[in-house]
Amino acid sequence: MRRALPLLPCGRRLLALLSDGSVHAIALAGRGRLVLTGSDSDRVTAWSQPDLSIRGLLRTRRPRVRALLAHSDVLFTAHADRRVRIWTAASPSFSLTPVVRWRKEATFPPRRLRVSLFRRQNRSKQEHRDEVSCLALFIAGGLLYTGSWDWTVKVWNVGDGTCVDSFVAHEGRVNAVVVVQEDGGVFTAGTDGCVKMWRRVYGESTHELAMVLRFQSSPVNALVIGAGREGYIYSGSSDGYINIWEREAVTGRYAVLCLAAVERLVLSGSEDATIRVWRREEGCGFHVCLAVMDGHRGPVRCIAVGVEMENVEGSAMGLLVYSSSLDRVLKAWRLKVVVGDDKQLEEEKDARNVAAGGSPVNMEAEAVLGEGEVVEPVPESGMTTPVLSPLWVERRMRQRQLY
Repeated sequence: MRRALPLLPCGRRLLALLSDGSVHAIALAGRGRLVLTGSDSDRVTAWSQPDLSIRGLLRTRRPRVRALLAHSDVLFTAHADRRVRIWTAASPSFSLTPVVRWRKEATFPPRRLRVSLFRRQNRSKQEHRDEVSCLALFIAGGLLYTGSWDWTVKVWNVGDGTCVDSFVAHEGRVNAVVVVQEDGGVFTAGTDGCVKMWRRVYGESTHELAMVLRFQSSPVNALVIGAGREGYIYSGSSDGYINIWEREAVTGRYAVLCLAAVERLVLSGSEDATIRVWRREEGCGFHVCLAVMDGHRGPVRCIAVGVEMENVEGSAMGLLVYSSSLDRVLKAWRLKVVVGDDKQLEEEKDARNVAAGGSPVNMEAEAVLGEGEVVEPVPESGMTTPVLSPLWVERRMRQRQLY
């Protein structure tokens, strides 16, 4: 439901009025010390904070900078020639030099592709057929996502500059691409009015559609991920509305691969790379989801649970949970579970809500999780990308063939 909220007083003051032509993209670099702008010209202007004076000009020699993306001392620029260029700052510390200078490192795709027997197919996969409209970077996997007006999204390996995947994302122009850095989920938005979520297939470089979010048929022009672990996605549409999507704490879209039980608690590991803690109510078979533990980057295959602190009346029970996943990582978790009958737990939850001065919301997840200890070895190269299991992808493909 859409609600009109009253406007609240907010302090605001115009700091400066800068002129750089028709600006198409703005990015922050150097931990916010630099403001980068791209316009119709062939240059990227660097403005310093807080006086907003010009710190440097990057001559790209290619007109119309459509998109900008900055990370650390690396700058990605997308141009009207349907290519992406990578630049690095000559001085990593932007505050030490009065003028910021950039050095060109690579171009995606290169103007001269590698000669192969399937050169035409290779060129079709690596080159966009229209302008690149948006950029997104998955830091842990070293992957650059480019969205284009040719309806496709291409995935690039930043290390060697190869195109590892290319897929049709929307039935129209792709206007926005964002990546969740915690789990690597990719969200795209287009003129077809859809927001789509994509995941990488385990052991491969291809991406599969995991979810479609659609609220209206109006084109979606912008997409952003809210800060924090709540999992909010904001989309801006041509109808003047901002739609807000929240990640559900409980879902049944993925298969359960492993189970473990202790007393009235059941723990389940799933294909969606999460572990859920369930409690059985007294006197019936109804179960309640107490908490969702996420941290793996692949389907959870094995799980075991042990009691660290015995169940003492009026206190809490400590559990040690061990889980392994297809990401080749073994994790150890410490859970603190409040024990007692259902009526006592409900009274304690209501008391916590009243003390917090908030509405009656579910606070058990915070009480159950408590402090967490994770033992995580360093993953092998190339295994940091979140994945979907091959069985899940195969099942989805069979369902498509039936229809």
